[in-house]
Amino acid sequence: MQKLIENSKSETFWDDNKSAQSVMREIASIQEELDMWHKITEQANDLLDLSKLEDETFQEELENESTVLEKQLAQLELETLLSGRYDKGNALLSINAGAGGTDAQDWGDMLMRMYLRWAEQNGYTTEIINQSPGEEAGIKSVTILISGKYAFGYLQAEKGVHRLVRLSPFDANNRRHTSFVQVEVLPEVAAEDPSVSISPEEITIDVFKSSGAGGQNVQKNATAIRITHIPTGIVVSCQNERSQVQNKENALKVLRGRIYQLELEKQEKKLSELRGTYKKAEWGNQIRSYILHPYQLVKDHRTDYENGNISAVLDGDINAFIESYLKAKRN
Repeated sequence: MQKLIENSKSETFWDDNKSAQSVMREIASIQEELDMWHKITEQANDLLDLSKLEDETFQEELENESTVLEKQLAQLELETLLSGRYDKGNALLSINAGAGGTDAQDWGDMLMRMYLRWAEQNGYTTEIINQSPGEEAGIKSVTILISGKYAFGYLQAEKGVHRLVRLSPFDANNRRHTSFVQVEVLPEVAAEDPSVSISPEEITIDVFKSSGAGGQNVQKNATAIRITHIPTGIVVSCQNERSQVQNKENALKVLRGRIYQLELEKQEKKLSELRGTYKKAEWGNQIRSYILHPYQLVKDHRTDYENGNISAVLDGDINAFIESYLKAKRN
């Protein structure tokens, strides 16, 4: 950090404004972490001094403060596992209904509610930047921007296929159905980030009228945006905003995230093939199952972590699944 501070004092530091802003953000982030550790150290020393008094009247206060401190340390320990380039940043979470017809689209809607509740409970802000409603119920797809510290780092644990087993409310014979939904998690990559460069010559932009909810203005005016990245063939659409400019900006956010993820997957594939451990990701390889019938259970197939309180899980209580995945990934 000292080197970064010294560089920021250079007379030519602000000649490259984008680079300078990136350095200042990094300095601020490091300083925030240092301040947090200093605060926890002070709290621990205060508790130690209090315990040395051996005064029973402070016992309840000591226990309460110790519990708070333990939770803070556990959270910081978990955050040490999040050291990736974008782990501290915002996340773009996409939900896409798969096999299962109307049930899968309804399942996608249930997962959207689960992640919105999780974000609210953990202090994150959310913005739905693109949504395609289902034909009879639920959603075909949705992309949500989840903003806050470590949003991407934590939500990476949710990437993959989520399976639901239940008695279908859309089946007249009330038979058991299995539905699949694909969850994609991308980092929000800043436009000035040098690791993802998109030139105007590499993309084509189509403008069209939005469909679905949004009011008369959305229906009548061509505000929806479709961007095709020619080198990779990636296609991104956004139509939730009334502003064509805002839809374009949101589409570019998703495109930058997908280009970054594609490059990362290429690197991981190359390393895995050298190690002889590469396995192609298939649709049927679900990461988690949510079973409502004949019994109730949520099970993560990567870590074997289970929770029988499926109502709480679908109401956003998924931190234990995320933590168990991050810890297993470290080992």
